[in-house]
Amino acid sequence: MKFPVGVQDFEALKRDNFAYVDKTAYVYQLVSSGKYYFLSRPRRFGKSLLLTTIKAYLEGKKHLFKGLAIENLEKDWTSYPILHLDLNTGLYNEPEGLNVVLKNQLVEWEELYGTGKEEETPALRFKGVIQRAYKKTGLPVVILVDEYDKPLLYTLDNPELQDLYRTQLKSFYSVLKTMDGCIKFAFLTGVTKFSKVSIFSDLNNLKDISLDKRYAKICGITKEEIVANFDEEVGKLAESFVMTKAQCYDKLKKQYDGYHFCANSEGMYNPFSLVNALDEQEFKNYWFETGTPTMLVQIMKACKFNLNDLEKSRVTADLLGAVDAMHKTPLPLLYQSGYLTIVDYDENFKKYTLDFPNKEVEDGFINFLVNFYQKQDEFSEFSIENFIEDIKSGNADQLMLRMQAFFSGNDYRVAGNVELYFQNALYILIKLMGFHVQVERAISSGRTDLIILTKDNIYIIEIKLDQGAKAAMQQIKDKKYAEPYLLDGRKITLIGVNFSKEKRTIDDWIVEELKNR
Repeated sequence: MKFPVGVQDFEALKRDNFAYVDKTAYVYQLVSSGKYYFLSRPRRFGKSLLLTTIKAYLEGKKHLFKGLAIENLEKDWTSYPILHLDLNTGLYNEPEGLNVVLKNQLVEWEELYGTGKEEETPALRFKGVIQRAYKKTGLPVVILVDEYDKPLLYTLDNPELQDLYRTQLKSFYSVLKTMDGCIKFAFLTGVTKFSKVSIFSDLNNLKDISLDKRYAKICGITKEEIVANFDEEVGKLAESFVMTKAQCYDKLKKQYDGYHFCANSEGMYNPFSLVNALDEQEFKNYWFETGTPTMLVQIMKACKFNLNDLEKSRVTADLLGAVDAMHKTPLPLLYQSGYLTIVDYDENFKKYTLDFPNKEVEDGFINFLVNFYQKQDEFSEFSIENFIEDIKSGNADQLMLRMQAFFSGNDYRVAGNVELYFQNALYILIKLMGFHVQVERAISSGRTDLIILTKDNIYIIEIKLDQGAKAAMQQIKDKKYAEPYLLDGRKITLIGVNFSKEKRTIDDWIVEELKNR
């Protein structure tokens, strides 16, 4: 089987006999039931392939769809004029960046449909191309825009340049409304929804299907689709890792599944990661390794965001669908970018609960944060391994020395005030340990900061801010944090810790070993 790694064009995919998961029934449903659409999905989730599938369909290329669902649904196979704009290709770090992309694309269209004398701005040229394409062919025009928001996402940390791009895009996209009579179908994709851009503030008949349950499976791959298309390859992957096919499916699910794009929907696998895993016969963090923008951390810093709120956050649908609230919270962008996903929905309060979709994203994001928070490379993968070895060996004092070094190495400027710095650094530390050993926080008699469980050891750790290690140890005893583990049989170690705001690190700790009953 040929896996379409890096292949985003439907026609090239079919011509060269790459594997394809049939989404054409959704394409037919879109075109036959509406006219203007917007779809938000994370990067590398199949948006470009979907657009080129629509393009091939509306160009009337019936031969490409042999054996697919749409072959039996469509009867006419009309070839409409297509205007396909891909904003992925531009460099948007200069004021002329957007204009360069638009002008290059307009030249290509004008070679097909001619130019107008008074058309000087990109918007006027776009309008003229639509008019002439309609007049020349006698058919309404299809407009496809891939990553409409790329210039705006690229300039999140440059408000002045972003405002310039907003103005340019507002003028350009407003043509969709003024030329409605010449347009057959329009489909725009992106990662997020900027409400101040005219397609959302002016084009009120644009249907956003990002949270529409009817199209929840239009991008990505379901478990059923894996079984139908790739079961043999999953079997080969299982053999190479000496596991059963059922175990392999379970690991694929934990690693790459878990995306939900509406309430109570089936989980979707990340198609980029899944295809790469089956092609290479390896379990790796493929999607995350393609790059995470540092602007996400910059936005979290600007919002004074507590990393504990990454998990089980509750947000409204309006917040999920907008990015203009980023000065208040990064959650919409984290959801739309694919770092968080919907895991629950409260019908009474109309709120979605967000969390990491899968192990690939959680592991990758936490390790990304480590690299960003550290001033240098004090907490390298090698030192993490040593850290975990200290935990497993029962060396409590060495464990605390490494915790002290971790906090000392963190760049507090990332988080701002010292309390937030401490909370965020502790969150990262707990998540890192949780990738290697069992870490718990909540217990029935109260709430401790940290319980670490290994094969032979149990650590119960309470950390106080400027209250002293004795006060931390006393809380462990008063709240009886150790009581659930007294009959466990493993070595129990109590550790009371003080974190100094002035020193911005751990400055004192007390270690006591409990004897089991």
